[in-house]
Amino acid sequence: MFSRGRATRTRPARRVSALAATLTAGALALASCSSTGGAPESGSGSAGGGTVDTPRAVVAMVSHGAPGDTFWDLVRKGAEDAARKDNIELRYSSDPQAPNQANLVQSAIDADVDGIAVTLPNAEAIGPAAKKAVDAGIPVVGLNAGMNDYTDHGLSAFFGQDESIAGELAGERLATDGAKKVLCVIHEQGNSSQEARCGGIRKGLGDSGDMEILYVNGMDMTSVASTVQAKLAQDPSIDWIMGLVAPVAITSIDAAKDAGSDAKIATFDTNAELVKAIKDGTIEWAIDQQPYVQGYLAVDAIWLAIRNGSTLGGGKPVLTGPSFVDAKNVDSIADAAAEGLR
Repeated sequence: MFSRGRATRTRPARRVSALAATLTAGALALASCSSTGGAPESGSGSAGGGTVDTPRAVVAMVSHGAPGDTFWDLVRKGAEDAARKDNIELRYSSDPQAPNQANLVQSAIDADVDGIAVTLPNAEAIGPAAKKAVDAGIPVVGLNAGMNDYTDHGLSAFFGQDESIAGELAGERLATDGAKKVLCVIHEQGNSSQEARCGGIRKGLGDSGDMEILYVNGMDMTSVASTVQAKLAQDPSIDWIMGLVAPVAITSIDAAKDAGSDAKIATFDTNAELVKAIKDGTIEWAIDQQPYVQGYLAVDAIWLAIRNGSTLGGGKPVLTGPSFVDAKNVDSIADAAAEGLR
């Protein structure tokens, strides 16, 4: 039995049983994995089996991922792979609405989990719940969103990219590519990370071009298509569309065609379909922040905190991006993308 550095409490019978099973039959734990390798439903645990000499811990990952957003499939895949290696029961849950996400963090605290990985797209709403976990002695790390806020709420580490810098690099590349008017499509209104990306794009463009923000409902791709199409039809001067997530960029391909627009398309983030679109030239390029790595490192960091009190990053964020994926290097990640790893 191990301590999290807080007052000793009786471990629930469920976890005692799991620990005994792990220590006496660790090899069988891996055999109990789903033969399909599919992700468990929200709230269920991933199978253990990697590191059988450590007690089985329960870790909650709470994100703001919207249903059907393939970006979060990559984050979750990384988290599940790390959990399997580290003998962790992973409980993944998500909600794009900040108050609901905060409630999920509270539920993890109430469940007496051994660690929490959380995104902070709206730190004002979610940060206090994360701080309650920290105050309860639960190791808490941040990932993906909240780089500028995670230390304010006591989180020990953060894994992601600086969205302002990523946006600025995107803007500079757009300027190099001759963009005159860029439509930056925000799919989650109120998400500080997405606002930072568009702000960075504006800065990177400088005096070489203009930028306009378009807000869409990222949980409804049909609505995204009609909104983007209407905007392009209304303003033919738009020559570049900048998506902030792969599904929006993919949806914008047909939206531009239907609007009779020749606007080129680039995006943040990748998935298998997006990688294919770069290869066939319908998407110009993408900025990759390596979501699989974010999920993997977040879970691994919690395991290290539980194992020996380690922290990663020395109080600074651990950067997983940005990097560009374009026609010159897309083949190097194509196989991994097809396997759901990039």
